[in-house]
Amino acid sequence: MSEPAQNRDPAEPLWRPSEAAIAAANMTKFRTQVARDWQIGLKDTDALWAWSTEQVDRFWTSLWRSCDVIGEMGRPALKDGDKMPGAQFFPNARINFAENLLRFSKGNPRDAIVFWGEDKVKRRLAHAELWDDVARLAQYFRWLGLEPGDRVAGFVPNMPESIIGALAAAAIGCIWSSCSPDFGVQGVLDRFGQIEPKVLLTADGYWYNGKPQNSLARVQEVLAKLPSVQQVLVIPYLNNHPDIAQMPRAKLFREALNEQTGGEIAFERVPFNHPLYIMYSSGTTGVPKCIVHGQGGTLLQHLKEHRLHCDIRPGDRMFYFTTCGWMMWNWLVSGLASGATLLLYDGSPFHPSGNILFDYAQAEKCTMFGTSAKYIDALAKAEIEPKQTHDLSAVRMITSTGSPLAPESFDYVYAKVKSDVCLSSISGGTDIVSCFMLGNPTGPVWRGEIQMRGLGLKVEVWNDEGKPVVGEKGELVCTKPFPCMPVGFWNDEGNKRYKAAYFEKFPNVWHHGDYVELTEHGGIIVHGRSDAVLNPGGVRIGTAEIYRQVEQLPEILESIVIGQDWQHDVRVVLFVRLRDGTVLDEALKDKIKAQIRSNTTPRHVPAKIVAVTDIPRTKSGKITELAVRDTVHGKAVKNKEALANPEALDLYVDIPELKS
Repeated sequence: MSEPAQNRDPAEPLWRPSEAAIAAANMTKFRTQVARDWQIGLKDTDALWAWSTEQVDRFWTSLWRSCDVIGEMGRPALKDGDKMPGAQFFPNARINFAENLLRFSKGNPRDAIVFWGEDKVKRRLAHAELWDDVARLAQYFRWLGLEPGDRVAGFVPNMPESIIGALAAAAIGCIWSSCSPDFGVQGVLDRFGQIEPKVLLTADGYWYNGKPQNSLARVQEVLAKLPSVQQVLVIPYLNNHPDIAQMPRAKLFREALNEQTGGEIAFERVPFNHPLYIMYSSGTTGVPKCIVHGQGGTLLQHLKEHRLHCDIRPGDRMFYFTTCGWMMWNWLVSGLASGATLLLYDGSPFHPSGNILFDYAQAEKCTMFGTSAKYIDALAKAEIEPKQTHDLSAVRMITSTGSPLAPESFDYVYAKVKSDVCLSSISGGTDIVSCFMLGNPTGPVWRGEIQMRGLGLKVEVWNDEGKPVVGEKGELVCTKPFPCMPVGFWNDEGNKRYKAAYFEKFPNVWHHGDYVELTEHGGIIVHGRSDAVLNPGGVRIGTAEIYRQVEQLPEILESIVIGQDWQHDVRVVLFVRLRDGTVLDEALKDKIKAQIRSNTTPRHVPAKIVAVTDIPRTKSGKITELAVRDTVHGKAVKNKEALANPEALDLYVDIPELKS
């Protein structure tokens, strides 16, 4: 397939694809086709990226045609292309997202979905079964009286019924919105209360770390304050026959499907920007923003990312460790449009051992293995070596997101997981339900770098003066419109909050809020979120620069760093969670400071280091620097419901060491 680079000289990449792999890649075939269609010269992927960001309308037209998108494309491909926001892609198109995702499904006996629920449940769903279930549920939704634009909400684990619900909603032009079942009542209401769904899908519970977690009691509380819900569909997971007698407007999921005949699906063709998903900002600084994404933009962007940047082909088997509350779930679902089998996992990635996800990858011959940077770091800390214990020969690509993947984690993957693999750190967000920077199967992997900027996305790094820079840290921006920009925010009159979120800092330019660096290789290094950047003595420091050093030390499991206002300046404060049996004494503090000083600068060295037993994080696993910073400064954290472990914030209140 390809040739791993054995030389660990920093002047050499960690991995290069073989010439045969480059020739066979979808990226290469697409580049060749584009060059032929438009009669231009495109010598490599870098040239393709440059063309795609200059000829934006031609690029997205070519992608539509190359992927054989079902629907009427119409003309023009782009209207008002100089306006951001305001640009309209394919303004005269008619399309249906679910129709494109189910294009391989009717009558197909092969696996569409494989599901593992920890070590408790294993299921398979053939494409033909997926088609029939979506047909039945779409019919049921229509029988209920749902119309295009109505909302269907899922308070659901990452299981097949969640995908069936999303596709049935999309098939008839409804809007799907989901959050994971570990949310508390207020967290659910903060989200679904804003969008007023007519139907709610829920499981009776889920498994986590080997323990059953009941969901129905919380659903009862939610329903009492969510009067818009006309029907609740309950999916048995913990029990084959959950007791729903006391739940108003409730019916078992399968009973609803069995009332319908199945067969054909009457796909509702809708405009390109017709709402598909409502997703939510993390909400740690207030009630979450409801971000609306359109059917066409989501489909085209995901087709591009899967087929070109991840080299997904029909028959591939895609895995991402995610919940239904993270955008990577929506991203994974779209793999169906490229003919992939989806490998779903719900539960703890360390139950019953840290090998469970690799057991899954081996058993199901996973070809793309997706996870988070924190998971890879945790594997390294636990000294797990899949290369020695598992057959991962089918895996061609490993992707990582959620936070920056440290250079040492690149080393770990190639040394301990698999040496012959395209390791692609990817970065984007809920804001665009996709990525700004991601993989390149035709290019090398450089230590600590995301491989490339997404095709069709004019991503640049700007300094504070709004000038593009290379080799310097700055703000991630996108200077030309792209089809997966949000349709808008829900209930946002005049698009005021939407414009303020992305276009206030640099007018007519998307400002993403990441603090990044464009490298000489054309790759990207993410140094953290702009709003969490430290500023001691007026010097900007990305938090990821400190994490990369601290978390190499064997005594430290993880860390979180903030800037504390102190004596008319900002001082760096580092909190560390220690390995069992380790004490934060002066010797360890000196070791931490020496590690940071010798590998960064003296300004990166924390003024204070404090041991904590837990670090607060969002439901999708991201550490919450802003919530910790507010707590340290005595400010209220407005929406603790967005946190997976809100009680951890109590550890950061009135810390004696931070008073001097």
